[in-house]
Amino acid sequence: MTRGADDPWRVIDTGLRSAAENIALNRALLEAHQAGEAPHTLRFLRFQPAALLGFHQHVKQELRLDYCRQHDISIQRRITGGGAIFFDPAQLGWELYLHKNVFKTSDLSVIAARVCNAAAIALQRLGIDAQFRPRNDIEVDGRKISGTGGAFDGDSILYQGTLLLNFDVERMLRVLRIPMEKLTDKAIDSARDRVVNLSELLGMIPDLEEIKQNFVEVFASEFGVGFKPDNELTETEHSRYQHALAEIDTEEWVFQHDRALTESPTLEAVYRSKGGILRVNLKLDLRRQRIAQVWFHGDFFVHPRRTIPDLEAALKDIPVKEVESCISDFFRQRQVDMLLLRAADFTAAVREALRSCDTELTSV
Repeated sequence: MTRGADDPWRVIDTGLRSAAENIALNRALLEAHQAGEAPHTLRFLRFQPAALLGFHQHVKQELRLDYCRQHDISIQRRITGGGAIFFDPAQLGWELYLHKNVFKTSDLSVIAARVCNAAAIALQRLGIDAQFRPRNDIEVDGRKISGTGGAFDGDSILYQGTLLLNFDVERMLRVLRIPMEKLTDKAIDSARDRVVNLSELLGMIPDLEEIKQNFVEVFASEFGVGFKPDNELTETEHSRYQHALAEIDTEEWVFQHDRALTESPTLEAVYRSKGGILRVNLKLDLRRQRIAQVWFHGDFFVHPRRTIPDLEAALKDIPVKEVESCISDFFRQRQVDMLLLRAADFTAAVREALRSCDTELTSV
């Protein structure tokens, strides 16, 4: 499909779906757009109750599996990075599938500011004082009403946002793996103070069609385009969707990073960087003073997605003293988008894990 500069963009509403279906649609629409098989698209979506992990996260470290199973909350892994979130029908999702040339930049902080400022205007039309808060939130009087994030696939970008309609904060806290002693009434009230729902601000939930129309009109104005409603996937999108769903709606997809850690790595650490939380699990060959295997996971954004598995492979069986140079060489030889994450953060995370070992190997 050849996209002309004056061609209308598509607006599609895929309705209320399971988490697996929504994630499969993410991949299908993004792949089709990257292949030139689909137009620039604005998608609206909603989820049946689901706990969603960032692509690089570990299920058992991030979520309360027993609670999710007891309350029929599905667990699913996104195709994008970031942290674990809880989704239910009391949120409205919106997504843009665009070519990076639309923004004339690959800087996600610049893209986030443009998209979020436009989304804030769409919400202002409802009578609330919504404002963009860097790096990627929309707030009202300091309280978050919409979280967003973006990821590249080649020259295409998927930029996603959520809008809190009547969100249950306490339920979210019980889904995420937060120590039970922190789930006090005071802690729950504190969490509620940091977010706000449309229903709280307006005393009711506006008609969803009105909300969506505001987004359509504001994005049309922001990008100087027209929108064409079309709720049917293209033939190639549907084929890609069926293929993606067959892979994503499985425990192999959801628990892929957990199973990599069943070999019981001997060392682990949590490193907090400006680009997100970086967790490292590491098996150490003490006799040979080498890294036997390392796994990285957390709530960070990295593109291409294969970067992390490639880095883990590059670090396998190397001398500990060569870790820093190996990581530096790895990123110097590749073009990788990581937002605020840096190569030095991976070195620092490994060093932090090694500190728990009573040897002289703490100098990486």
